[in-house]
Amino acid sequence: MTTALVTGANRGLGRHLALELLARGATVHAAARRPETVDLPGARPLALDITDPDAVAAAAELAGDVDLLVNNAGVSTGSPLLGDLDGVRAELDVNFWGTLSVVRAFAPVLAANGGGTVVNIASALSWFAAPGAGAYAVSKAANWAMSNALRLELAGQGTHVVSVHLGLADTDMAAGIDGPKTDPALVARRTLDAVDAGEFEVVVDDWSAVVKASLARDPREFYAAHLPA
Repeated sequence: MTTALVTGANRGLGRHLALELLARGATVHAAARRPETVDLPGARPLALDITDPDAVAAAAELAGDVDLLVNNAGVSTGSPLLGDLDGVRAELDVNFWGTLSVVRAFAPVLAANGGGTVVNIASALSWFAAPGAGAYAVSKAANWAMSNALRLELAGQGTHVVSVHLGLADTDMAAGIDGPKTDPALVARRTLDAVDAGEFEVVVDDWSAVVKASLARDPREFYAAHLPA
């Protein structure tokens, strides 16, 4: 039976991932900065701010039975790289450094429990930049590269690493953005199916597939709409 820890499990995609894990019979540590906001019957609320090293260390000590680590906690400030530097730093602190901190703390836990799996929630924006999302794109590109590197570094202890990429999900984070949005319950199902299948990467939706395919072409084609003629 899987024992999972999901970061940012009190709302949005993290809540749906925790719900799907519970439905599949897993034991779930539902981590959040404010654990009192976790409303998932059967889950084990756990206090965790992934940017706080002491909190991360305490979580790894408390959840020593974990064999599936789902790094879902993330932030989007809308900061361009030439705008508010505090916003840029905040996105990297959470989406890259915070996530890496959690993996580093839980790697020995996973090893002790047979290897297990790490899931990192990345984005279609791992593969392109968009106006108003410069910092987010950089942080998620770093998140994707981190998954690729960790897959190699953790292979020796039998830990598998999965990177998840999607466009907009119908969650609070995307509430003010127009465009087609994927049901977060579907994202959760596809993610956990990919874990069961031992996949390296989950390309959740058609938009993400189009973006990834564009990497093999001249980038001028992709960015033409956003640049002066």
